[in-house]
Amino acid sequence: MHIPALIIIDMQRGMQEPSAGSRNNPQAEQAIATTLKAWREAKAPVVHVRHISRTPGSPFWPGQSGVEFQEQLQPLDAEHVVEKNVPDAFINSGLERWLRTRGIEAVAIVGVSTNNSVEATARTAGNLGFATYVAADATFAFAKADYNGVMRNAEDVHAMALANLNGEYATVVTSSELRDLL
Repeated sequence: MHIPALIIIDMQRGMQEPSAGSRNNPQAEQAIATTLKAWREAKAPVVHVRHISRTPGSPFWPGQSGVEFQEQLQPLDAEHVVEKNVPDAFINSGLERWLRTRGIEAVAIVGVSTNNSVEATARTAGNLGFATYVAADATFAFAKADYNGVMRNAEDVHAMALANLNGEYATVVTSSELRDLL
């Protein structure tokens, strides 16, 4: 198997603001940083995805500090940066073309949020035929009300999103197992 490209989704300063809500996996940033370090040491492909909101007032609106990448996860000059306006990093971003022109057949996804941008991107990656891996401990979600108005805690939202992906669109692994792919 080919070494997957590491895709780090939406690890921006806005995700750290209290207004983002209650979340799970407080160690996710460390797991992502450790995984990024391993990818860099292996000289494997890295893609940083940044959400740019179309909603005025959003912490991810252009020019806001929330748009900036978190300090410990800043892209290096040689690493690819993708900007998106919707949850799915493949939509209107050129990501698929970037991967295909480099012969990349697998992707390893980390970041936020599990039930939104991570899930949307992993579904598309799987549907496009990429071998897709999602690291459960290097992703996180926020508490959210379900369709019936019942508030679900972040761990439940996270677990359901991973269940939606595993075995159909992606293989859910730990960040340690992800690093073993190198």
